[in-house]
Amino acid sequence: MARVCDICKKTAMTGMKYSHSHRKTHRRWEANIKKIRVIVNGTPRRLNVCTSCIRSGKVQRAI
Repeated sequence: MARVCDICKKTAMTGMKYSHSHRKTHRRWEANIKKIRVIVNGTPRRLNVCTSCIRSGKVQRAI
């Protein structure tokens, strides 16, 4: 599953991980993506949506 939100297009962020001796290695912060059923144009569909879009009410969940 591609970790991209279908609503806001949120993806992973990149940065550095610092050890105690301050050596740097690359790391990623993945978006918190859930596969949920939502109503799109009156029909239920399964989309990959981030939890911030779910909480803010940008999608209407299908029951």
